[in-house]
Amino acid sequence: MNLLSVNIGKPRDNPWKTVGTTGIDKRPVAGPVAVTEPGPRGTGAVGLAGDRVYDVKHHGGSAQAVYAYAREDLDHWETELGRTLPNGAFGENLTTAGYDVNAALMGERWRVGADVVLEIATVRIPCRTFQGWLEQEGWVKRFMRAGRPGPYFRVVEPGDVQAGDTVEVVHRPAHGVTVAHFFRAMTIEPDLLPGLLAIDDLPEPALDWLRKRTAYLAG
Repeated sequence: MNLLSVNIGKPRDNPWKTVGTTGIDKRPVAGPVAVTEPGPRGTGAVGLAGDRVYDVKHHGGSAQAVYAYAREDLDHWETELGRTLPNGAFGENLTTAGYDVNAALMGERWRVGADVVLEIATVRIPCRTFQGWLEQEGWVKRFMRAGRPGPYFRVVEPGDVQAGDTVEVVHRPAHGVTVAHFFRAMTIEPDLLPGLLAIDDLPEPALDWLRKRTAYLAG
C-alpha cells in the first residue's frame, strides 16, 4: 500500500447544513504534513495540520482524526457516476492505493511513512453535506448500499506524512470485523450490531451508542 496524496480541506459555504461552513473540499498538498492527536470532539480539530471540521457536533476529535479512502474505490465511483473524481473528492485526508481499505479490520494499525501510526477507530457515515457536495440525489442510500465507506483513524504515534509514503499494516486484531462489516451493521443491517461488541477498544461514543442500540433492538 502507498499514499498517493495528502489532502487538506478548503473552507467553503455549506448550504446543506445549518452550520454554514464545511471542510469537505479536500485538495492534495505538496510536502510533509504534521499528524497529531486532536483531542476530544467539539473543537473542530482533526489530525492533520491545516485541516479542520465545522460541524463540531458530528465530526472531528480523536476517533475521527484522519479519514482514508482508496483510489480503487474512487475509480469505482468514477465509473458509476460518469465523472472524474480527483484525490480528495470524497473529503478524505489520505488517498491510498494497493490495498482494500474496506477489508481492513477495526482496530487495525497502519504505519504511514517513517513515524506515524494510525489505528482504525470508526467508519464514514454519509450525511447531507456529502450528498450535496457530490450533487447526487439519493446519494446517502446509494453510498450505504455500496459498502465502501473508508475508515477513520485515531492517532497512535504522531509525525509527518506526505504523498509517496509507504503504508504498512503493523497490527491486525483477531476479531475479524472488517470496516465494511462494521459499516453495514451501523447502517443497513442492524442485526449485525451485537457482533460488534467483540471489538476491543471501540471509541467510547461508538461503544455507548452500540450498547444502547443493541439493548433497544433486543426489546
